[in-house]
Amino acid sequence: MLLSKGFEVEMYTGTPAGEVVGFSDKIVAALDGFVREPDARNVEYTTAPFCRYEHLLCELIKPRVRLRDYLKTLGNYTIIPGSTLPLGGAATFYRSDPKNPYHTYIEETYGTDVVTASIHINIGISNLEELIRACRLIRLEAPLYLALSASSPFFDGDITGFHSTRWQLFPQTPADVPLFESHLHHIRWVEEQMDKGTMQSVRHLWSSVRPNGDRRPYNLNRLELRICDLVTDPLHLLAITALLEARLDQMLKTPSLDPLHSSAFSSQSRAEDLVAITLDNEKAVAKQSLNAQLRHWQTGKTVTAHEWISQLYEEVYPFAKRSGIACFLNPVKQILRNGNQAQQWLHKAQTSSPTEVMQGAIAQMQHQENQLARDICTPAIAYA
Repeated sequence: MLLSKGFEVEMYTGTPAGEVVGFSDKIVAALDGFVREPDARNVEYTTAPFCRYEHLLCELIKPRVRLRDYLKTLGNYTIIPGSTLPLGGAATFYRSDPKNPYHTYIEETYGTDVVTASIHINIGISNLEELIRACRLIRLEAPLYLALSASSPFFDGDITGFHSTRWQLFPQTPADVPLFESHLHHIRWVEEQMDKGTMQSVRHLWSSVRPNGDRRPYNLNRLELRICDLVTDPLHLLAITALLEARLDQMLKTPSLDPLHSSAFSSQSRAEDLVAITLDNEKAVAKQSLNAQLRHWQTGKTVTAHEWISQLYEEVYPFAKRSGIACFLNPVKQILRNGNQAQQWLHKAQTSSPTEVMQGAIAQMQHQENQLARDICTPAIAYA
């Protein structure tokens, strides 16, 4: 049985030349389904949860078609790929809602380090203890999903030396987030953070993975993977999601698949050791993505992200096949073969400037969306 899935998609708006320009206040006022971020230059839309990937594909495309049509009414503006401000503008925070006190806190505390665009993948799991176990497992493997999705090698006009400049910059908050042993542990920890002021609200848990729900931390019903850079290719995003779902399917069918119980690290300090190697793995992947040298949470041995993902693919493929989603999983191999978005852009940047690379990516993104909208989602868009 397939799990429910939905996406939170943050995107920049700007010019075809690559300048990021903020319109989120206007977009939110004009278009249903879009919400503003603290900085006006990016805007977010959320897809409804679906189990079938065919539905999710068009749910990803339809809002972008509407957004592009609206941007045309404002001038020659478009959607810009990537997860950091690629060609400039990092010195100034452009408030989307100057009267919002939470936005004031974010600007004063973090500045433009949080002005990023990303994909949050939500997977529905109703059993609370299984959800917390899923968060433990996926948090330790979250660097693999960042490796597949990295798309921010440029920042403020420069090549940064990172494949995911977003995750290198982004302030994970609070600084120390444990592996939650149970739902009760999670509740008590969140309440403690709120009392200490390390979290400003229940939403102020900015880690790679978190449990989510309608009344956090009490009523929870989904895992939220927050580490991914923006994946503009919908087929690649669905492949990354299929890898995640197949891994969760395996976990739900394999009770022993739990980092707190099936790791070679010493039981005396296992939870702390696993968090420490995971943070190191995240840093390594932010730097080198698929080429990063990582430590495996089960064995402690060193493996490249590329090798680990290949092993994981083979391990979960039977579960994907039984669920009927193996065809959506296949593009993971394409990413491993051809490189992620950051690697492809850096290859082009050997002979072109970041500006030229981004301008080509902007045009390519629009072309792909137009093709998918015409060939697959036209009826859905026509009657939306």
